[in-house]
Amino acid sequence: MSYVKLIDVTKRFGQVTAVDRLNLEIERGECFSMLGPSGCGKTTTLRMVAGFEDLDDGEIHVGDRLLSSKRRGYYLPPEKRDFGMVFQAFAVWPHLSVYENVAFPLRIKKVAAGEIERRTKDALASTNLLNMAQKSPEDLSGGGKQRVALARALAINPDVMLLDEPLSSLDPHLREEMRFEIKDLQRQYGFSIIYVTHDQAEAMALSDRILVMKLGVVQQIDTPMNVYTNPANKFVFSFIGLSNMLEVEGQNGSCKVRGGEALKAVAPPPESLWQHARLSLASRPSEIDFVESGGVGGMVMRKSFLGEIVDYQIQVGEQSLRVQKGRRDPGPEVGENCHVQFLRPVWYPFED
Repeated sequence: MSYVKLIDVTKRFGQVTAVDRLNLEIERGECFSMLGPSGCGKTTTLRMVAGFEDLDDGEIHVGDRLLSSKRRGYYLPPEKRDFGMVFQAFAVWPHLSVYENVAFPLRIKKVAAGEIERRTKDALASTNLLNMAQKSPEDLSGGGKQRVALARALAINPDVMLLDEPLSSLDPHLREEMRFEIKDLQRQYGFSIIYVTHDQAEAMALSDRILVMKLGVVQQIDTPMNVYTNPANKFVFSFIGLSNMLEVEGQNGSCKVRGGEALKAVAPPPESLWQHARLSLASRPSEIDFVESGGVGGMVMRKSFLGEIVDYQIQVGEQSLRVQKGRRDPGPEVGENCHVQFLRPVWYPFED
């Protein structure tokens, strides 16, 4: 059953439509991520849910509460929405102890002293900060400061947690560690998460569902697995994960790589695409094999060792193709000719 509901939500800045008639339903206890390039509208959407931006059209509901409605002329201020919020900037107060940082929003709400102590200690214990309660946040690492921000958000007992790039300023190891901590906290407290990030691995690891946006318009809403394996369009394919897009010229039922040779041993495009003179052959670098003969010919321009993966750059006609194989898999050397076979090609109109 949907808990957070956005109905035809629209936001404009001057002549630019940042979010265009967004319809979205998020379930109670769901972790929902929003992905897209800078300027796609994901942070603007989060800010409208939080109440930091008003709508130009549409409505936002949480449970049985109306938060914003342009048509009804209703707007609930952020401080009355009772959401937990964690942002990229830690926003901890250095002149207050860790304990007081977490307790401060409860004091502002005039919560009873005994309840403040109980909630603050619970939040600190859940984020492994109880033994640091009297320290200054300045004595903590980046990960420690982010835990303070999480504990402060947890202390208000939110039904919905809003997170905007909360881990982007942390180093990779801490970022991975905090991902799992956030997921564990969600299971423990049962709140819904709306999560904005540029980090696709982060979204994949945390999310029950992912929304991909482009220029304020929804491109796909689906599970992480389906967004990756069954992208709705060329943009989603190219944005999620590593991808190749070879320009292919189609004519009279045959295809050839622009500036190169005819395609061999490749599943042809569907008949519905033959009306297009140019097509894009989309492929994942990990779904391409080197073969002895046949396939598509090319030359190895670069070979990079990346630990468990070897990353190849192959010149195919006038274009570049990326191939990734395991470090134990045999492969050609730089300067050698090779043949590649596409294991799971996907076709799109070039103009998409």
